[in-house]
Amino acid sequence: MKIENRDLCIRDADAEDCAQLADWWNDGSIMAHAGFPNGLGTTVEQIQEQIANDSDASKRRLMILHKGLSIGEMSYYNLGNHTAEIGIKICNTDYQEKGIGRVVLSMLIGKLFSMGYTKIILDTNLKNTRAQHVYELLGFQKVRVNENSWTNQVGESQSSVDYELVLNNFVDWSGK
Repeated sequence: MKIENRDLCIRDADAEDCAQLADWWNDGSIMAHAGFPNGLGTTVEQIQEQIANDSDASKRRLMILHKGLSIGEMSYYNLGNHTAEIGIKICNTDYQEKGIGRVVLSMLIGKLFSMGYTKIILDTNLKNTRAQHVYELLGFQKVRVNENSWTNQVGESQSSVDYELVLNNFVDWSGK
């Protein structure tokens, strides 16, 4: 997959991206919102194996580029029944809070709907209100809040919120 929009590009992650992904995934400041304040402890080789097993039919890790510079990552998982689960991280802090997440999410969501998916789901930490705001701007509907539903890497109880989006509710920000 490769989706381009002005200075932004979303493309399949490949072997050349594994070192960058390892840096991000092992950085606790980047991974804390996902429950890993100490990072994942993942090796480049483990990531290479994961990417080698990616396919459009099951799951795909994607890189987000701005003017050719890798600034974050995305993923989608085919859950069956025309449903995809997505995830996003703008990992380079210089590119956070600039509206890029909203645009690249629009780009990916538009592509997934064009591929035949009819529902997109995601979840986020209940404390991540910035992400929730973006999801709601895109038309995602809050399905449920899961209070104290998981424990992070250092034993702290966490809550999450589940969202879903159908095509009729999608607000496309990719051209704005």
